[in-house]
Amino acid sequence: MPNTDPALSQLSVTTDSSDSERIETILLEAGAISVTLEPAAEKPVLEPRPGKTPLWERTKVAGLFYSDRDLQDVRIMLAAALGPGTTSSVQSVPRRNWVRAWMDDFGPMRFGNRLWICPSGGSVKQDDAVIVSLDPGMAFGTGTHPTTALCLEWLDAHPLAALDVIDYGCGCGVLSLAACRLGAATVTALDIDEQALLATRDNAFRNAIDADRLATGHPEIARTGSSDLLLANILSEPLIELRQTFASLLRPGGCVVMSGILREQTPKVAAAYRSVFTLREPVSKDDWVLIEGRLKD
Repeated sequence: MPNTDPALSQLSVTTDSSDSERIETILLEAGAISVTLEPAAEKPVLEPRPGKTPLWERTKVAGLFYSDRDLQDVRIMLAAALGPGTTSSVQSVPRRNWVRAWMDDFGPMRFGNRLWICPSGGSVKQDDAVIVSLDPGMAFGTGTHPTTALCLEWLDAHPLAALDVIDYGCGCGVLSLAACRLGAATVTALDIDEQALLATRDNAFRNAIDADRLATGHPEIARTGSSDLLLANILSEPLIELRQTFASLLRPGGCVVMSGILREQTPKVAAAYRSVFTLREPVSKDDWVLIEGRLKD
């Protein structure tokens, strides 16, 4: 069968972070199919403040266009808006089914003894496998990152039957789905990002998990003392700020499981939680850590 995917071209501009948003807007208004931002140098932003979306000091802004778009015209638009010194580069993008290529790189993954994350069309040969069907998407957290893997392995290793669970900062809902599949009575998936909530609902539908068992919403819907287990795979600063909130959402003796914590951040997070929770020894994977705590009486 001939490849009928349209040919594509990419126009890239390296700029200071202050101009990134303006360049993104220009590229989209010029007809870009998508725009991506990435660091122009190896200087990642690992710890943004809550509610902030920082960029790198030097950012590469790349717009993807169909090849019949005159990119010289787009370059003139950029120079008019940003000044004649603006430099950009154009490169052809090979014809390829990008969604299929993405899927081909995302195969079934096992976490612990029996929990599997499996993409569409994948299969698992294990009689007692617990399978979550999940494809890569816009919302964070399909299991490929060490912090998500740590949480999934924890879920696989602990009995969840009859527990009410909160997934705080649910992303695509992978932890919520896994908790349901592993026997949790109810799961409440919370996030401030509407895209994350939509992705979680879509993934729950694909996994035949009813809304009365997996609810979604903003953090404000969570009820005090409503949870036996709270999962939070976010970042260390929000975790520290939310310690009293997490404690208030748990029933007596409830458990909190946190990740998104770099190894060097562990003492600070642990110190913040130790007054309210009895903590177990942290578990690590690569440079990331999971902390488990039990609410004190």
